[in-house]
Amino acid sequence: MRIGLIINPIAGMGGRVGLKGTDGEDTLREAIMRGAFPRAQDRAIQALETLKKADSQWVTWGGPMGEDVLKRLGLSPQVLGSPSSGKTGKEDTVKAAEAMLDVSPNLIVFTGGDGTAVDVMGAVGTQVPILGIPSGVKMYSGVFGTTPKASGELIRRFIAGEASLAEREVMDIDEEAYREGYLSAELKGYSRTPFIASLVLNEKSAVHTVDESLIKEAIGERIAEEMRWDALYIMGPGSTVASVTDQLELDKTILGIDLVRNGELIGVDVDEAGILAEMGDENYILISPLGGMGSILGRGNQQISPEVVRRVGKKNIIIVSTATKLAQIGTLSVDTGDSGLDEELSGFMRVVVSRHETKLAKIA
Repeated sequence: MRIGLIINPIAGMGGRVGLKGTDGEDTLREAIMRGAFPRAQDRAIQALETLKKADSQWVTWGGPMGEDVLKRLGLSPQVLGSPSSGKTGKEDTVKAAEAMLDVSPNLIVFTGGDGTAVDVMGAVGTQVPILGIPSGVKMYSGVFGTTPKASGELIRRFIAGEASLAEREVMDIDEEAYREGYLSAELKGYSRTPFIASLVLNEKSAVHTVDESLIKEAIGERIAEEMRWDALYIMGPGSTVASVTDQLELDKTILGIDLVRNGELIGVDVDEAGILAEMGDENYILISPLGGMGSILGRGNQQISPEVVRRVGKKNIIIVSTATKLAQIGTLSVDTGDSGLDEELSGFMRVVVSRHETKLAKIA
C-alpha cells in the first residue's frame, strides 16, 4: 500500500485570529501580524501517529509539506520534490499532487481545508482516492475525516481493506464574501474517498425544507430572558445564535464571533485575543451546530479556542438548534485542536430547541 502525503503548512492559521481563512498573501500576512502560527503539521501528526507500524510506503513532498512530519514519526518516506521557495502556496500543492500520479499511490492524504481539497482534486481528478485531515478554517467538502484522529483511523482501515470508496463532493466558499458575512458555496467537483459514515464529514446541507424562523425567534426569546447580568456571552456564528441578539436589538455578525454583556454588544467579529481580554468571573459560550456536519466547536469558530473553552467550562456552554436541524444531524462533534479537551466535552449535552424544550445530544 503506497500512500501520498501533502501538507498545506498555512492551513487554518487565520481561524483563531478571526480571519476565517488564509487564502491570499495579504490575508496570510495579516494573520501572522495578529500572532497566528502554523498548526497543520500538528494536525497531521495527530492523524498519523497510530500508523507508524502500518504496512504501507509513504511518498511525500519536501520539508513542511510532508517530509518533516513523516520523519518526526520515524518513517522513511520517498520525497518526490520540494517547495519552490520558502513560502508554500497553491502551486506547490498542485505540483506535489501531479508528481504523485507518476508513482501510482493507492491514496493521497492531504492536510488543509476546502481550498487544499480543490487543489488536490484539480490535479488528480478521480484517478487516485483522496482523504483530508481537517486543518482549515472552513470545510464544506465530504472528503475529510471528522477529526484528525478519525482521518487516521480511516486510513488504517483503508490499508486493512475495511473501508470502501465513495464519490464525494468537493466544495469551496468565497473567503472574501465569508469575511463580509455572506456564505457563497460552490461545488467544484467530485473525488473518490475512503468512506465509513461515522468517520467522515457529512456534506454541507445549505437548504432547509421548513420555515423555522418562528422557532428560532422562540429560542432567542428564551436565551435573552435567561442571560445573567455582568456575565460575558461569547456568541458564535449562525442565524440561530443571531436570534438571541435580535431579541436584544443588537446587530450581530452572522459568520463572526461577537461579545455581549449586560444587553450591550461589546465586541464585534473578535479573535481569540479579543475574547480572552474581555473574559471575567462568569462567562458563557452560545453556539449552534454547523448544518449538515454537526460541528459545534472547531469549524468556522476557531476563535473560541481551547483556552477560551477551558476558562468558560463545559457547564456554561449553551447549544441552540431547531429540533428539525438537530434530528437531521444526529451526533454532534467537537474538534478544538486539543484532544484532551475534546475528550472532556464528549458524552451528552443539552440543546435548547424551543422556548420550553431541551433535548440531549451526543457529542463525539
